[in-house]
Amino acid sequence: MSNHIFSYDPNLKKLAQNLRKNSTLAEILLWQGLKNRSCLDHDFHRQKPIGKYIVDFFCPDLMLAIEIDGITHNEKFDKDRTRQKELEQLGISFLRFTDDEVKKNLDGVLAVIKNWALQTQETNTPRPNGHPSLEGT
Repeated sequence: MSNHIFSYDPNLKKLAQNLRKNSTLAEILLWQGLKNRSCLDHDFHRQKPIGKYIVDFFCPDLMLAIEIDGITHNEKFDKDRTRQKELEQLGISFLRFTDDEVKKNLDGVLAVIKNWALQTQETNTPRPNGHPSLEGT
C-alpha cells in the first residue's frame, strides 16, 4: 500500500468536480468497474488532481493512473506525452485505453487493469507504461 500524498494546484479542485459531473460514457462505464474497491480491492479515484494535472482515474495503492483517450486526444498527443512523463517522474505508472475500447470491450479493459495490478503486486515493481494490448481479451 502506498501512502503517497501528492500536492496539486488548488484551482484544479473545482475543475475536477466539474469533470466528474460531466463524465463521458466511457468514463462512467469504467468507473462502474473500478469503484467500491471492485478491482482486486484497490481504491480508485476519478478525475484526480496531481500536481498541475488531472488524471481520469488514479489508484494510490498501485501508483497507477488510467487515462481514457477520446478523439480529442489525437490533437493533444504532445501535451499528453509531456504530462505523462512529468507524472511518471513522481513514480506514477500509466495505462491508456481508447474511448472505443472501453465502450466496446469493458471486460477486456478491466482484465488488463487487473492483470497489470496482479503482476505489479507479484513483482512489487511497476510495469512498463503505455497502452496495453487488448488482443485475446
